[in-house]
Formats: sequence, structure tokens, C-alpha cells
Amino acid sequence: MENTTTLQGKTALITGGTTGIGRAALLLLASQGVKILFFGTDEKHLADTMRDLKERNLEDEVMGVLADVATKENVEFVFQHVDGFLGKLDFLINNAALGAESLLDTSYEDMAYVINVNVLGYLACAQEAAKRMKDNGGGHIINIGSMSAVTKRPDSTVYVATKSGIQGFSESLRKELNPLGIKVTLLEPGAVGTDMQLSTPEEQREKEENLEMLRAEDIAESVLYILSQPKRCDVVELKIRPHKQII
Repeated sequence: MENTTTLQGKTALITGGTTGIGRAALLLLASQGVKILFFGTDEKHLADTMRDLKERNLEDEVMGVLADVATKENVEFVFQHVDGFLGKLDFLINNAALGAESLLDTSYEDMAYVINVNVLGYLACAQEAAKRMKDNGGGHIINIGSMSAVTKRPDSTVYVATKSGIQGFSESLRKELNPLGIKVTLLEPGAVGTDMQLSTPEEQREKEENLEMLRAEDIAESVLYILSQPKRCDVVELKIRPHKQII
């Protein structure tokens, strides 16, 4: 009986693939035989990620580039590489995002940039991916959201606005794209030990041990689970929280 789908030979674009959840998903999916294009904005993080891939003998089917999803020109640049390196696109992991603070602590310029990355970047990449998936007869888009859209903390108003937007976008996008054979999943993690956290790496490891924080690898495993489901099965929304994060 068919329960899961092999990912060998599939192709994926991972936005924000040089750190945190994106990097963990990149390493795991590459180990499953997925051909991947990924990007980030920091040259050192990109080099570190490529080194990790080489250490695992995974670099041959993976390409990393520097790009900022906040601009139209960079999105076009990325999808030129999608067409050139991947040829076709099966999966999009919409992950590139920035943290943001409360409304009164954020300048107009910073708000505009965060919105361009966290919202417009998701929409633009989903749009370009959907065009290609439609022509290919199907595909799968995973939008990495956040439990901030549920908790709505007062100290991260701007970030909450963007992740609440992604929550609504994902629900509507699924209705638009499902008739085309394109799956859409909203994945909303709770607290995850990544660079976006204000706590130190040592504090994050302690919280992980205390079951108060997830690891990026936990979310990567969830991405693998979502993409491995048979065609008949849509994981529409998946919320993952640390055991002791009571919301």
C-alpha cells in the first residue's frame, strides 16, 4: 500500500536556505536526493552552508546564490537560476524572513523592508513558482509561518502583522492553486533555536534540553513529512510547538 512518496529526483527552491530552518531543510532534503537551489543574503553563511554540503558529499546537486528576496530584480535573478539549474520546479520552501519588534520601536524604513521580505518576498516567489508548477502539471509550496500569528505578542507587532498575513495568504492561495494540482501548506513553528532568537546559542541549547524550544532540524523533519505524502493527501496546516510552550 502506498503511504509515502519518494523525493529522489525532485527539485526544490529554498528561500533563506543559509541559516536556521532553511539550512536544516536544505541538508535533509539534499540527503533524500532532492536537487536544490537555495539563497541567502550573507556571503559567510552561504560559504558555511556549502562547506556543510561538501562534508556530506551533497554539493553536486545543490546550488547556492546570494540574493535578497525583498527586490523584484533579485527574485527574477533567482528564478533565472531555477530555470537554468533546476530545469523544473517541484517544491518551493518559502522561508526567508526577518524578525521585527513592536510598532513604536520600528522605523518606517525598517517596517517597509521587513514587509518586503516577509510578505512581498513570499508572494513574489510563490507567484513565479506557481507559473512553473502550472506548466509542469503540479507542485508543492510550503510557506513557513510562525505561531506569532496565533500568540500576537505585543513586543513583536510588526512581525505578527507579517506572519498573520502569510497565514491568510496561505489559506487563500491553496484555494487558488489546488485546481491546478499545486499543493499549499502552512507550517507554523513555535519557538525554534535559530539566529532570529534574542537568546544566546548556549541559552537556546538549555531551552531545548528543558523542552522549551525546538531545533531547526525538528522543522526540517516536518518539511520532509509534508513533501513525502502521496498525491491524494494534502497537509494543509501544521503547527509545531515545544512541549512546554503553552499557548
